[in-house]
Amino acid sequence: MADDVHPTTLPLVVVAAAMTDADGRVLLQRRPVGKAMAGLWEFPGGKVEPGEAPDAALVRELAEELAVDVAPVDVRPITFAHAPLATRQLLLLLYRVDRWAGIPQAVESPELRWVMPAEMAAMPMPPADVPLVAALVAMAAQESHAGG
Repeated sequence: MADDVHPTTLPLVVVAAAMTDADGRVLLQRRPVGKAMAGLWEFPGGKVEPGEAPDAALVRELAEELAVDVAPVDVRPITFAHAPLATRQLLLLLYRVDRWAGIPQAVESPELRWVMPAEMAAMPMPPADVPLVAALVAMAAQESHAGG
């Protein structure tokens, strides 16, 4: 269905990583003071630049935000969500990342936290991230069921 409010405005495309460790925990970062939705928890990532492929944008953003190196082959799409912004739509693409080089550092965020997918529902997050959490919880449940 067409966006009747902003019919010719392209969405803002943002990529995010569900960086998952060997214990099944996912890395979240707290939004910094001075940014919209400061203090909320979110998946690491950022905006896709014009002409940039989404997976390449995520590799770049993880290097900038967390000081980790991720190979493009290790960036796998999971799901997406969309939400209205003031002047256009946000399209949020979530990828799973299971391998990276380096130890994630809070370069652009005041805090990082490793959490189990089921714990994320209790954490304050931006509205666009909420459906992504539901997808991760379902995926973790499937993996747990398949593994045991």
